[in-house]
Amino acid sequence: MTAVQDAGAATPRVSKSAAAYAWIHERITSRQFGPGYRLVLGDIAGELAMSVVPVREAIRRLEAEGLVTFEHNVGARVALVDQTEYVFAMQTLGVVEGAATGIAAPLITEAELQRAEEVNGRLADMLDHFDPHQFTRVNQEFHAVLFERCTNPHLLDLVHRGWTRLSGLRDSTFDFVPDRSRESVKEHAEIIGLIRTGADPLQIELAARDHRWRTVNAYLAARPHD
Repeated sequence: MTAVQDAGAATPRVSKSAAAYAWIHERITSRQFGPGYRLVLGDIAGELAMSVVPVREAIRRLEAEGLVTFEHNVGARVALVDQTEYVFAMQTLGVVEGAATGIAAPLITEAELQRAEEVNGRLADMLDHFDPHQFTRVNQEFHAVLFERCTNPHLLDLVHRGWTRLSGLRDSTFDFVPDRSRESVKEHAEIIGLIRTGADPLQIELAARDHRWRTVNAYLAARPHD
């Protein structure tokens, strides 16, 4: 099976551009292609058994998401990690994810709240044998339960883009602030409680936003210089 067949095996009708995007994106987020790695269109096209056109389209999409930079006479490279950019991305995600959670809150069912509690329970179980990368993946799963009910598609798109951007900038904030994970689990439970008791959506929005901002503030306190 070729690489492009492997990239699109689960969705046989996926476009070549989408397959190239998924292939490159996975290698960036898994750090196979680290910061500064040069993305040579011809080499990637050959690896995926396709022309450079869909690869170029995929690169442009990744550039729009902030995972790739393009320099004249240099070409495309995986974006370098920048502390300021990372902090801005976290702050922005706090705003849009908080707003999406607030809008979604009145529509979240009891079954979905129970699902969120189950995921948060998994996070709590990870605390004694802590893997920051696994914790981050499950943490995203938790938040998705709460914000995916948002009825504003533009806001949801911004949240999804924010998570994608973060995955390219840092494997896991909890690498640097592992102690923050315990507070995070407690705050998750508090947000669930606000939603279950029918708190004002603005209160829920601010709780979700501040939850994200506490994490970035802890990161800044732990790593004042990158």
